[in-house]
Amino acid sequence: MKIYTVHKKQQLPIAVDEAWIFLSNPRNLKIITPAYMSFDIISGAEKPMFAGQIIQYLVTPILGIKTKWVSEITHFEEKKYFVDVQLYGPYALWHHKHFIHEIDGGVELEDIIDYKVPLGILGQMVHPFLVKPKLEEIFQYRQQKMSELFGKM
Repeated sequence: MKIYTVHKKQQLPIAVDEAWIFLSNPRNLKIITPAYMSFDIISGAEKPMFAGQIIQYLVTPILGIKTKWVSEITHFEEKKYFVDVQLYGPYALWHHKHFIHEIDGGVELEDIIDYKVPLGILGQMVHPFLVKPKLEEIFQYRQQKMSELFGKM
């Protein structure tokens, strides 16, 4: 089974503290997710981020199909990085690393997502024209929204 990777970076003119406060709050995912995905948190976002935190969402990723997504925060170091792993949801594997790097004049946000599509060879066949473009669209939207919220460098 093939494992795919998405690797994105974005620079913003904000302090590490401001970036961490925004990114470590699961409720802010709704702000940076396209509206058509109907992103809603069911549970798990009531407390500040901690390793072992389980967060449940409802999301409509593809073809209008509402899907439950359950993720766990497996690792985090405050103001530096956190990792979320899908326990249940639309992917056969989803491992998302979020890094905050301090740079001159702001921060660089780095996302590295390793994922596998479901449905074996069929999933691999639709990946290039369905899954990959959708992920690119979602992360492009996120970068645009982050620039609108925090400015550009």
